[in-house]
Amino acid sequence: MTASVPAEKPKRNPRSGPVADSAKRPKPVAISPPENVRRWTFLTNHAHVLVLLHLQPGLVLRAVALQVGITERAVQRIIQELEEGGFIRREKVGRQNHYEVLVDRPLRHPIEAHRKIGDLLTLISG
Repeated sequence: MTASVPAEKPKRNPRSGPVADSAKRPKPVAISPPENVRRWTFLTNHAHVLVLLHLQPGLVLRAVALQVGITERAVQRIIQELEEGGFIRREKVGRQNHYEVLVDRPLRHPIEAHRKIGDLLTLISG
Protein backbone atom coordinates (compact mmCIF):
# COMPACT_ATOMS: atom_id res chain seq x y z
CA MET A 1 0.00 0.00 0.00
CA THR A 2 1.42 3.37 -0.98
CA ALA A 3 0.60 6.62 0.65
CA SER A 4 -0.52 9.25 -1.76
CA VAL A 5 1.04 12.68 -1.59
CA PRO A 6 -1.45 15.52 -1.92
CA ALA A 7 -0.95 17.65 -5.01
CA GLU A 8 0.54 21.07 -4.33
CA LYS A 9 -1.93 23.88 -4.90
CA PRO A 10 -0.87 26.29 -7.65
CA LYS A 11 0.30 29.66 -6.33
CA ARG A 12 -2.05 32.51 -7.07
CA ASN A 13 -1.45 36.14 -7.75
CA PRO A 14 -4.35 37.93 -6.04
CA ARG A 15 -4.70 40.34 -8.98
CA SER A 16 -4.38 38.06 -11.99
CA GLY A 17 -4.86 34.45 -10.94
CA PRO A 18 -2.38 31.51 -10.89
CA VAL A 19 1.36 32.30 -11.02
CA ALA A 20 3.44 30.15 -13.33
CA ASP A 21 6.67 28.60 -12.01
CA SER A 22 8.67 30.73 -14.43
CA ALA A 23 7.21 33.87 -12.85
CA LYS A 24 8.63 33.08 -9.41
CA ARG A 25 10.92 35.68 -7.96
CA PRO A 26 14.61 35.01 -8.47
CA LYS A 27 16.64 34.23 -5.38
CA PRO A 28 18.48 37.26 -4.00
CA VAL A 29 22.16 37.47 -4.80
CA ALA A 30 24.55 38.33 -1.96
CA ILE A 31 26.25 41.60 -2.77
CA SER A 32 29.08 42.92 -0.65
CA PRO A 33 28.48 46.49 0.54
CA PRO A 34 30.33 49.32 -1.20
CA GLU A 35 33.46 50.55 0.54
CA ASN A 36 31.83 53.85 1.55
CA VAL A 37 29.03 52.15 3.51
CA ARG A 38 29.45 52.73 7.23
CA ARG A 39 30.23 49.79 9.43
CA TRP A 40 30.59 49.65 13.19
CA THR A 41 33.53 51.45 14.78
CA PHE A 42 35.38 51.12 18.05
CA LEU A 43 34.35 54.58 19.28
CA THR A 44 30.82 55.88 19.81
CA ASN A 45 29.34 58.94 18.13
CA HIS A 46 29.74 60.71 21.49
CA ALA A 47 33.50 60.09 21.34
CA HIS A 48 33.67 61.23 17.72
CA VAL A 49 31.85 64.48 18.55
CA LEU A 50 34.09 65.02 21.57
CA VAL A 51 37.27 64.53 19.52
CA LEU A 52 36.11 66.97 16.83
CA LEU A 53 35.12 69.63 19.36
CA HIS A 54 38.46 69.23 21.09
CA LEU A 55 40.36 69.69 17.83
CA GLN A 56 38.15 72.54 16.55
CA PRO A 57 36.23 74.22 19.40
CA GLY A 58 34.36 76.60 17.07
CA LEU A 59 33.18 73.94 14.63
CA VAL A 60 29.53 74.39 13.62
CA LEU A 61 27.13 71.52 14.23
CA ARG A 62 26.55 70.93 10.51
CA ALA A 63 30.28 70.31 10.01
CA VAL A 64 30.39 67.97 13.03
CA ALA A 65 27.39 66.05 11.68
CA LEU A 66 28.98 65.66 8.24
CA GLN A 67 32.29 64.44 9.63
CA VAL A 68 30.74 62.00 12.10
CA GLY A 69 28.13 60.83 9.60
CA ILE A 70 25.03 61.58 11.68
CA THR A 71 22.29 64.20 11.59
CA GLU A 72 22.58 67.70 13.03
CA ARG A 73 19.79 66.82 15.45
CA ALA A 74 21.80 63.84 16.71
CA VAL A 75 24.82 66.12 17.21
CA GLN A 76 22.66 68.59 19.17
CA ARG A 77 21.45 65.75 21.42
CA ILE A 78 25.00 64.44 21.95
CA ILE A 79 26.33 67.92 22.78
CA GLN A 80 23.47 68.43 25.23
CA GLU A 81 24.26 65.10 26.92
CA LEU A 82 27.99 65.87 27.05
CA GLU A 83 27.26 69.28 28.52
CA GLU A 84 24.79 67.89 31.09
CA GLY A 85 27.31 65.18 32.01
CA GLY A 86 29.99 67.79 32.67
CA PHE A 87 32.29 66.72 29.82
CA ILE A 88 32.14 69.94 27.79
CA ARG A 89 31.49 73.60 28.48
CA ARG A 90 29.76 75.83 25.92
CA GLU A 91 30.61 79.52 25.52
CA LYS A 92 28.79 81.88 23.20
CA VAL A 93 31.24 83.94 21.12
CA GLY A 94 29.34 86.34 18.90
CA ARG A 95 26.84 84.25 16.96
CA GLN A 96 28.78 81.01 17.36
CA ASN A 97 29.29 78.51 20.15
CA HIS A 98 32.79 77.51 21.23
CA TYR A 99 33.21 74.31 23.16
CA GLU A 100 35.78 73.46 25.80
CA VAL A 101 36.31 69.76 26.45
CA LEU A 102 36.93 69.16 30.14
CA VAL A 103 39.91 66.84 29.80
CA ASP A 104 40.26 66.03 33.51
CA ARG A 105 36.92 64.21 33.67
CA PRO A 106 37.07 60.39 33.94
CA LEU A 107 35.67 58.20 31.18
CA ARG A 108 32.22 56.87 32.05
CA HIS A 109 32.40 53.09 31.72
CA PRO A 110 33.79 51.14 34.72
CA ILE A 111 36.35 49.38 32.50
CA GLU A 112 37.97 52.68 31.49
CA ALA A 113 36.99 54.89 34.46
CA HIS A 114 40.62 54.93 35.61
CA ARG A 115 41.41 57.05 32.50
CA LYS A 116 40.57 60.67 31.78
CA ILE A 117 38.94 62.24 28.72
CA GLY A 118 42.31 63.84 28.00
CA ASP A 119 43.92 60.39 27.73
CA LEU A 120 41.44 59.39 25.03
CA LEU A 121 41.91 62.65 23.16
CA THR A 122 45.69 62.29 23.28
CA LEU A 123 45.43 58.75 21.96
CA ILE A 124 43.15 59.76 19.08
CA SER A 125 44.52 63.16 18.11
CA GLY A 126 48.15 62.57 19.01
